[in-house]
Amino acid sequence: MTDLHLVNTAEGEMHATAWAKVNLALHVRARRADGYHEIETLFAFVDSGDTLTARVADSDALTVEGPFAEGLETGDDNLVLRALRLLRQHFGEARVPPLALRLEKNLPVAAGIGGGSADAAALARLVRAHFLPDTSESAFATLVGTLGADIAACVASRSCLGRGTGATLAPLPGAGVGGMPILLVNPRQRVATGPVFAAWDGIDRGPLYIGSDLRAELIGARNDLQRPATAECPAIADVLLELGALGPWLARMSGSGATCFALFDAPAQRDAAAATLAELRPDWWQMKGVLR
Repeated sequence: MTDLHLVNTAEGEMHATAWAKVNLALHVRARRADGYHEIETLFAFVDSGDTLTARVADSDALTVEGPFAEGLETGDDNLVLRALRLLRQHFGEARVPPLALRLEKNLPVAAGIGGGSADAAALARLVRAHFLPDTSESAFATLVGTLGADIAACVASRSCLGRGTGATLAPLPGAGVGGMPILLVNPRQRVATGPVFAAWDGIDRGPLYIGSDLRAELIGARNDLQRPATAECPAIADVLLELGALGPWLARMSGSGATCFALFDAPAQRDAAAATLAELRPDWWQMKGVLR
């Protein structure tokens, strides 16, 4: 499955999608001496997200538009431009030319669903597809993954298990989660990742186990950041309460919040839930999709 395509060849535009990342479960096991945490997580990706457009140019540039563009940095510290510079430093200017980039920001920021990591990963996939097709995906994931713990998972954008800081990846056993209908909901409140991890109570509640009965094992799993994130953003509790009343087989917070998700048995159930929630809470952001 690919999200990359070259269109409008007369103008040379290239496009990539930054698929929304979801942590279907997130177990925090320990604090590390380097300030990170040992985690075990099940990454999954929704079939929609931000859109990145690129064109070869005289110099690198980034513009951001879309419903969540306000306040986003477009200078050198932006993670997309950092990823581009890193790839150029590694592979050379002759192979990674300057790019004029346009990011359509459809996903909320500081929301636990990938954000800048997914955007940087989309840039990496775009560069690989159009300029470095002979370089392996794993090499790109390892290189760009140095910029953030979940970027490696976002490069592949396939469901997988993450351990360590989240950068040590392993495939899911069995059929995986592809095709599951999902509804994402965010109360339009930003939640910073660092303070949520810092507020984790330090209790190891046990490992994440994913085996032959994925549904039962997901129901029995947890997100250990849900409690500290809710203390930071009480609206998370409201989102989960509303989602749980709409008939999903699983409702949980993703990442460090504040986005929550609900998994349904059928698209019609998801769509009915989305319509109901839109009437009840028109101020909340939501996105329907299926897991890739």
